[in-house]
Amino acid sequence: HLSSMRTPTEMIVGLVLCPCGLLLTLTGTLAPNWRQVSLVPDQPIDLVLEQGIWDMCRERQSSHDRHCGQADELGYFEQVPVRVAQGLMPTSLVVTLLGLVVAALGVRCWQKQPWPLLAGVAGLVLLLSGLLSLTPASWYTHELWALPAPAGSTLVVGYSLVLSYLGSCLEILGGLALTLSFHHCCKE
Repeated sequence: HLSSMRTPTEMIVGLVLCPCGLLLTLTGTLAPNWRQVSLVPDQPIDLVLEQGIWDMCRERQSSHDRHCGQADELGYFEQVPVRVAQGLMPTSLVVTLLGLVVAALGVRCWQKQPWPLLAGVAGLVLLLSGLLSLTPASWYTHELWALPAPAGSTLVVGYSLVLSYLGSCLEILGGLALTLSFHHCCKE
């Protein structure tokens, strides 16, 4: 019977994975490194351009001299995948925070027993937030080499994009775990 149980495992898993996903997604959203551009012709060999969804930075790897707020001469920020990421990543963060508040209320934080219906609803909200951040990360990855870059340069995936992917996946897994709370409602 639910009232005599400890907090169900799926609720604990959801409350562990989703905040981790939130931190990774937040870092991925704010850090300016969704893509790295290197070996730019007519530039020093150790120059790396880091492009995020909000900012661009130039760094000389030999001296670690880094300058952000670079001018967007190629129209990078006007590209649809970048604009979509600028809209969906912050939206995902807000939805994640909302889902975590609902989850905290449903997973027995301040009462003697969990509310499986509330925890399940929180799982759906967190699942949605993971999909909201996975969509721009996937689209950006698909368009990575089509986005404007200096001709002849080398492009690689940046750590912010990887963190956004990982955060999205953790939110999806945590949301799915919390949605398993619905089966406790069916038992009752």
